[in-house]
Amino acid sequence: MRPRSVRARTTLAATSVVALALLAAGAVVVLSLWTNLRGQADDDAERTARTVAARLAAGTPYGRLDLDDDVPVVVEAANGAVVAKNEELTYVTSKFGDPAEADDLDAGETGDVTHSSGSATLDGDTGDYRFASLTVATPAEGLLTVRAGAPLATEQSAVRTALTVLLIVLPLLLGLVAGVTWLVTRRALRPVEGIRRELAAITASQNLSRRVPEPDAWDEVGRLARTTNETLAALEASVDRQRRFVADASHELRSPIASLRTQLEVAAAHPELLDLDGAVEDTVRLQHLAADLLLLARLDAGETPQRTPVDLGALAREGAQGREKVRVDTAPGVEVTGSRGQLARVLANLLDNAARHTRTTIEVTVRRDGDDAVLTVADDGPGVPDADRERIFERFVRLDDARSRDDGGAGLGLAIARDIAVRHGGTLGVLEGSVFELRLPVRG
Repeated sequence: MRPRSVRARTTLAATSVVALALLAAGAVVVLSLWTNLRGQADDDAERTARTVAARLAAGTPYGRLDLDDDVPVVVEAANGAVVAKNEELTYVTSKFGDPAEADDLDAGETGDVTHSSGSATLDGDTGDYRFASLTVATPAEGLLTVRAGAPLATEQSAVRTALTVLLIVLPLLLGLVAGVTWLVTRRALRPVEGIRRELAAITASQNLSRRVPEPDAWDEVGRLARTTNETLAALEASVDRQRRFVADASHELRSPIASLRTQLEVAAAHPELLDLDGAVEDTVRLQHLAADLLLLARLDAGETPQRTPVDLGALAREGAQGREKVRVDTAPGVEVTGSRGQLARVLANLLDNAARHTRTTIEVTVRRDGDDAVLTVADDGPGVPDADRERIFERFVRLDDARSRDDGGAGLGLAIARDIAVRHGGTLGVLEGSVFELRLPVRG
């Protein structure tokens, strides 16, 4: 069963990696040790074989060889018959390799050495040996083959000791690695658990003003905590904005609905007192407000605007038609990409705002500034105070609280205009006085 805890999975993964690394390293160490010790045994067997061969090459008869009883030594004639061996040697078994070609050896010369593994019984004790075989040309007996062995007991003992140490040390090291990884992972994940508990508490309480604890370290966990708090702050602001929007929308809708209901109730009781024009105005105002609220809802939902070419100069000229006090100055060929209807709504809202404040003239200009298309709407009214240049783009904000709702609208026009500009990758702001500037990326 796969561990469900990140801490357990991390510990298991780290322990597994270390176990594989230690097993591989142990195998390499044991193999290297065995290879080196076997090479040493080959050298010892070769030295013994060459010593005996040197005596035979010097003319010592094989019957008078003084052979060391500590290692097995066998001398064979050309026909394979054993002509000399240790007195204590009773049994030899080995897959001896064929001796090197020695037909062209002169008297006193020896051939190349070959090595093989086998066992031998010396003085009643049987053990494993490495054998070295070589051919020597003797003056009297002709070609003789000398086979000498070197014991592998020391090598085997060393390898067994190494394996025993590995079998003891490996579990201890793995236990140490697992314990250290478990503790380190717990310490590393403690802030994550704190973040999780706080998020669970925030979810349960629905209190978005709370924040998760931020560790002092600037590591991944610290960045996660800071990003989480930034997300919570953005979510809190969004929820607060949504609540204010709903409250303001309810407030704005209440007035025309109440007025319309009053007129209808009066008309029902006294038809001669029906103010038909007032009822139509309230209905139109209610319709416009509902349309604005619907557009804001679509913008808040992240609706992507259309990607069609729009000639900003032609759009400005069309928007100014039928309006008084508006002068248009446009540069040719200033095109942007977006929704023509939404961009026309931006221009209409800016012109409506300017018309409520201008004294004599509204000037609309369209030009290109580098990679930006710039549309400005300026009026000669009193201007926007510096402190309110950002506030006027908030929803349901009217700087002149004494101004009637019929004249000032619901305070949504500039908010809608900025939202549309942002959705098109542009900006909308107040430069100075009553100059509103819309910047959009030039098409292409």
